[in-house]
Amino acid sequence: MDVLTQNFSLYGRGFLGTVQLTVYASLLALALGILMAAFRVAPVASLRAFGTVWVTVLRNTPLTLLFFAVMLGLPRFGLVLPFTVFAVIALGCYTSAFICEAVRAGINTVPVGQGEAARSLGMTFDQTLSAVVLPQAFRTVIPPIGSTLIALAKNSAIAGSFSVTELLGTYKPLNEQGYNIIWTFVWIAVGYLIITLAISAIFSLLERRWGVPR
Repeated sequence: MDVLTQNFSLYGRGFLGTVQLTVYASLLALALGILMAAFRVAPVASLRAFGTVWVTVLRNTPLTLLFFAVMLGLPRFGLVLPFTVFAVIALGCYTSAFICEAVRAGINTVPVGQGEAARSLGMTFDQTLSAVVLPQAFRTVIPPIGSTLIALAKNSAIAGSFSVTELLGTYKPLNEQGYNIIWTFVWIAVGYLIITLAISAIFSLLERRWGVPR
């Protein structure tokens, strides 16, 4: 317990850093993921192509490489931001590809007749998607989106290697101070467990409220 009690503020900063990364990156991932899913089912070929390229590239790019590309590449184009913002961009964009596929799979579960009925009433593609298809798809994609966001929370550990305050990075100063490395990582693991269990509880609640009965 000494590792935790004597360094509670350090663990606290790392924990809050990971929570912030997870929340902001999740919001970005959800926004981009839903947008890319809409692109992938859009009637416009160029949008479908863009969505396909987005998902294919990001799903097949190692997250660490994407961090390097964002952290080192964007400043070369004159975009200079705090490292935390760069980390949110990298995590959010990477995770959006997986959110996109989960949402697209949910869209495919909605009967085709629903969209055809909406179009017969004169609704546009945007109206059909937002008012008819996505609300029904949402009920089926709650579990996979929850699992994806849990993975995002764990992936945020990579940000510590890029001077971003997060939970895993707390082991470095503690190791330098001579604390037992095993207990250092035990309390780090507890912190991640709290975060992932919180996400799981939120999505379990959403699934009980809106999910499709099995």
